[in-house]
Amino acid sequence: MLALQQYFMSKRIWLTAILCCIILSSFAQHFVVNSAHKNVTIPFRLVRNMVVVKLSINDKGPYNFILDTGVGIMIITEPKLIDSIVIPNKRTIKLNGLAEGEDYEALVTAPLNIQIPGINSEGVGAAILKQDYFNLSGHVGMPIHGLLGYDFFNALAVKINFEDSIITVCKPEDLSKLRKMHKVPVSIENKKPYLETTITYPGGKKVKNKLVIDIGAGHPLSLENLISGNGLPPKFIAANLGVALNGPITGFISRMEEIDMGKYKIKNVITSFPDVDYIKRNFVVPRDGNLGIGILKRFLVIFDYSNSALYLKPNRTYKNTFEFDMSGMEYFAGGEDYRHLIISRVSPGSPAADIGLEKGDEIVSINLKPVSEMGIEEVDGVFKSKDERSLLLEIYHDKKYDKVILTLKRRI
Repeated sequence: MLALQQYFMSKRIWLTAILCCIILSSFAQHFVVNSAHKNVTIPFRLVRNMVVVKLSINDKGPYNFILDTGVGIMIITEPKLIDSIVIPNKRTIKLNGLAEGEDYEALVTAPLNIQIPGINSEGVGAAILKQDYFNLSGHVGMPIHGLLGYDFFNALAVKINFEDSIITVCKPEDLSKLRKMHKVPVSIENKKPYLETTITYPGGKKVKNKLVIDIGAGHPLSLENLISGNGLPPKFIAANLGVALNGPITGFISRMEEIDMGKYKIKNVITSFPDVDYIKRNFVVPRDGNLGIGILKRFLVIFDYSNSALYLKPNRTYKNTFEFDMSGMEYFAGGEDYRHLIISRVSPGSPAADIGLEKGDEIVSINLKPVSEMGIEEVDGVFKSKDERSLLLEIYHDKKYDKVILTLKRRI
């Protein structure tokens, strides 16, 4: 989870642990397909490794929500929605982050009327953060209003086609055409899916791991217990892996030789390792890490919680090499229109640091193309495109414009 550009492409905001204490009413909370349909197709946008869908709440919207199997409750991250939608019977709770620090407040709502075309909610409430702690909109470069988790998946079969940007949902009993897909057993615990897998560490050591399957995590793989049990791999870089409620999460980035996904063997996988001396974990379900969308998007995927199954079929990106940012910069989209690209961190010793780029600098253009015309995902692609590639950047720094040459370097 390297905050904004680098492993913020793996931005896991850790609400899995933060919100496990929230208990809503005893309603059966789920979504249902309208009786007029056997299955429903939902378009989505994959933006910086986040699946973004549109929905309405209490007949207001549409709003942009990230689908996130690592979250057990619907979360509204944009506090302004409190003023936009009518929410009766809300109560205040305290949240604590993963780092040491003060508690934070959120509102828990009664059941809301949540609608996605062809799908309705039944008994689904939400937690509303009183502050936008994570700036998901700035990270993605478009307005983001919240996260939709277990309630969306628990009573439906959910097929995600990353190549066509289409989600198809139906009742689990209506699933069909599974003959060419590989079934992987999973367990649903504390409203999240878990996978038992074998991971091959550098040097050939094979270790069994329990991972939460987390499409809200942009990284391919994160291992939380590796440092204390096995130490770091021989080659790694220090990194800022994301944010908790009360600050950044530090750690390291390296690679694992292989991870098993049922019969599939995913090789040379970019992996993050949170610093155990910094993160104070208190997971309800013991686990070794999480499997993120960086791996899952290489497959056609079906989540079937009711039958404890994950179905996989490789797509055209299955054998693509895992690459990591080669610039050493993290950045976010700023301004009301999200068209300004602001550097939020520069890694020491990286190509960006070597040419003097600093936090607060604005990237105006890349190879004479304005970043306002590129979109943040295109910028991401450029900065991890090719080792030793030279780029002409226009930078706004200290109230003046400068042109600099940035030479990319594969750092891991």
